Amino acid sequence: MTKTSASRAPLPDVNFSDFGPARYLHLGTEWVQGSMLIDSPFEIHLEYVQRMMAWLLFVEPSSVQSRHAMQLGLGAASLTKFCRKNLRMKTTAIEINAQVIAACRLWFKLPADDTRLQVVLGDAAEVAAHAHWHGTVDALQVDLYDHEAAAPVLDDEDFYANCRRLLTEDGCMTVNLFGRASSFERSVKKIAASFGEEAIWSFKPTREGNTVVLAQRHASRPARAVLAERAENIQTRWGLPAVKWLRAFSARIP
Repeated sequence: MTKTSASRAPLPDVNFSDFGPARYLHLGTEWVQGSMLIDSPFEIHLEYVQRMMAWLLFVEPSSVQSRHAMQLGLGAASLTKFCRKNLRMKTTAIEINAQVIAACRLWFKLPADDTRLQVVLGDAAEVAAHAHWHGTVDALQVDLYDHEAAAPVLDDEDFYANCRRLLTEDGCMTVNLFGRASSFERSVKKIAASFGEEAIWSFKPTREGNTVVLAQRHASRPARAVLAERAENIQTRWGLPAVKWLRAFSARIP
């Protein structure tokens, strides 16, 4: 999760806490902005963050390594590390708070930039709008919250339209929707205005209240048998609970 400069408020201090097997990232409050299993730093710990990988259901597993993943909001770098190390993808992360980037490298095992990894200090809205990135991203993962975690920082039709422009022809966006002041249906309506209602899929909420929504650049409705086969493959190859996903994941019906 991150914060855009559009609000012009000072960026919060960054700290972490350890509890049991996990380390948690905080932006000066008790709200969790990301996590890491201390003994398995390159696995994905939180259930909703695992679900942000549901785009894997819509691509051939053999093509994953040649694709490009982008995270808008670094959080504790769980998605960034997983895409770069476990999936061996070209991976770009956008984060506006330099302290978050430093914390991820110091406390959360985020590697240094290399030929497959680029961490950019910048505003997610500006990056999404910039033509440089349009048409280059296969998997766009959006998790944009401030230190209060009340509602998505960027949640308007113009932003989602730019997110769609970032995607390749068979690209997908996954978005975390959570917060005391957020409206799930209102956010989904904004996403659908840019992507089309038939392109929208969603999970049931987690126990913590996070709902992950997936939007395809171009709508498709793979047969359930195809999704089941891919889920088995994802689970076997990369250890993600993709078979379980299918019990909570479905296309939105216009």
